[in-house]
Amino acid sequence: MNNHLLSRRTALKTTALATASLLAPSLRASAPPRDVPWLAEIQQPPAMLPDDAPKLTDLLIDNQGRKITTPAAWKTRREELRRWWLDFLGPMPAERNTAPKLTVLEEDRPEGVIRQLVRYEIEPGITTEAYLLKPQKQTAKAPGIAVFHSTVNYTIRQPAGLEGPPEKFFGLRYAQKGCICFCPRNFLWPEISTTERLNTNSEVKKLADRAPRSKGMAKMLFDSLVAIDILAALPEVDPARLGSVGHSLGAKETLYLAAFDDRVKATVSSEGGIGTKFSNWDAPWYLGSSIKEPTFTHEHHELLALAAPRPFLLLGGNSADGDRGWPFISAALPVYELYGKPARLGQFNHAKGHAVPPEAEEKIEQWLLTYL
Repeated sequence: MNNHLLSRRTALKTTALATASLLAPSLRASAPPRDVPWLAEIQQPPAMLPDDAPKLTDLLIDNQGRKITTPAAWKTRREELRRWWLDFLGPMPAERNTAPKLTVLEEDRPEGVIRQLVRYEIEPGITTEAYLLKPQKQTAKAPGIAVFHSTVNYTIRQPAGLEGPPEKFFGLRYAQKGCICFCPRNFLWPEISTTERLNTNSEVKKLADRAPRSKGMAKMLFDSLVAIDILAALPEVDPARLGSVGHSLGAKETLYLAAFDDRVKATVSSEGGIGTKFSNWDAPWYLGSSIKEPTFTHEHHELLALAAPRPFLLLGGNSADGDRGWPFISAALPVYELYGKPARLGQFNHAKGHAVPPEAEEKIEQWLLTYL
């Protein structure tokens, strides 16, 4: 059966990990009509790889050691990798049905934008909040962007443009550019409050009590899938033009969302640590300590390959990401090229640390507005 012909209603009634939002993209995906002018530049290796740049497995070798040269052969290998990662993450903490109803708690109208604080049920009996931002004037359906905050105690107030450095006001910025942005709160902060402190141990324990086989990253993936469900269901949103962006913690969420939800057509991941050894991926709220065992032989270039051929931009500053992340791009590019050229995957290293400097802001904007 053609996965793209599955109805949304039928797909959402199945277990979340088997839903249409986790399906492989069409091997004949149509190419966007244009590209960013600097695409070739972000597909060039650094002058010298750091000593800690990893050596990664060849993605185009099947489980019998044969070279993969056709889209059909990759489709089989893709499904094997996809299934391995989903099994490793464990089951989603709940099933997804229809997009949850939003209750508006607050509303204001800054600088041409309608900004709403909304509450919704993320799991049965568990509510959370997000900011929904949209242009005050809209004449046609608009792109929708899921925006994921970084590790700050003011959480969703950051992308909503209410607190923190302006360069991370992604939700407000792209609503002003004509997009509809949904900014969900990460589960590690149980309440929206400028005084609420991160309490990872408490929230990880709560997750383990109700979903003992689910890793923290499974919960984050589930929550991001729900965010896309919500965006896709909004009447103002064009469901064929959905994207995501995140920095640091939020970049980790965009990576997994891109890999497992083919509704997401363009992704920006900024300084999340693409390699499992680049940041604290072994924390219990992400993947857990098992990734440090010698028996763990997988890496995140496999997730980049699962996102192919959808546009994916990796941003680094030589902190969590940067030159040492090049092997991930290099390994995934041949998979992208199986779908045709140009491959819309690359890395931009601004070399300014764990930040979003002006040149990165410009790249993010051009990427999202070009490919959405």
